Amino acid sequence: MDIVNDISKSIVEASTRLSDDKLRALERAIEMETNENAAWCLSQILENYNVAQDTKFPLCDDTGIAHVIVEIGSERQITGELLSQIHEGIELGLNSLPARPMAVKGNDIERIEQSEGLFEKPGMLKPAPILIDCANDESTYKRDISPDTLNIHFLLEGGGPEIRAKTLRVYHKRSFSNVISTAVRWLNDSLKMLGCTPSIPAIGIGRTHFEATSLLLKAIAYGNLDNQSDVEKFVSSKLNESQIGPLGLGGKTTVLGSYVNIGNQRASGVRIVSVRPSCFVEPRVACLKL
Repeated sequence: MDIVNDISKSIVEASTRLSDDKLRALERAIEMETNENAAWCLSQILENYNVAQDTKFPLCDDTGIAHVIVEIGSERQITGELLSQIHEGIELGLNSLPARPMAVKGNDIERIEQSEGLFEKPGMLKPAPILIDCANDESTYKRDISPDTLNIHFLLEGGGPEIRAKTLRVYHKRSFSNVISTAVRWLNDSLKMLGCTPSIPAIGIGRTHFEATSLLLKAIAYGNLDNQSDVEKFVSSKLNESQIGPLGLGGKTTVLGSYVNIGNQRASGVRIVSVRPSCFVEPRVACLKL
């Protein structure tokens, strides 16, 4: 097995196709939409998906930053060699797409200021720190991980949703409704400015900022629009009441669905909530099973 090459192919797959549940959700939205402009827009988005998949062109010019979740069973191991292969495969995949050059040159200050320009090769864009997921995880999206499991999930996260995302503390006041309604309000405000709706927003609720964001990323990797929880249906319903619609044109379809992942909590007056209003080319996800 050529792991590096298979990882490269996974990056291309994540960038150029969406999963079947997302396509079905979009098709349902087109059938239900009564706003003529919104229905036309959704049809154009579906055509864009099909063209990208057929031609292996990226779904969007913003090809995203690679995020990786390694899902591992009790009888498998993660080696330093595998981690190096993940980095090498991502670089190869971004170069072969080709992705958009986005890696910033320079030292710490120069990278912040973007004063030295960009690397020409897309593969110079390094992935975010790798997350490890095992059977001990306790959350809404907890996985039934068998002992021999070793899956590598690749997420390509674009800049627009990142600009509109946030991770903040919420005083829960012993009320789940207060926490989830605050998250919905944040998302509603963000979706008005996103531009690239319909969205599939994600919410992670944990004890720390790192944990909440990690829960959000796992929900994006594992979520399925054909299997939505009551909480996820509630979030989608409230956001669709905004009638922002596709590309802000109005209509019923502001979101196609949502992901809500709630992890461990601690005795405290606050819950840490992370929200991401994904754009209509996200979530871009692929999985490699080793």
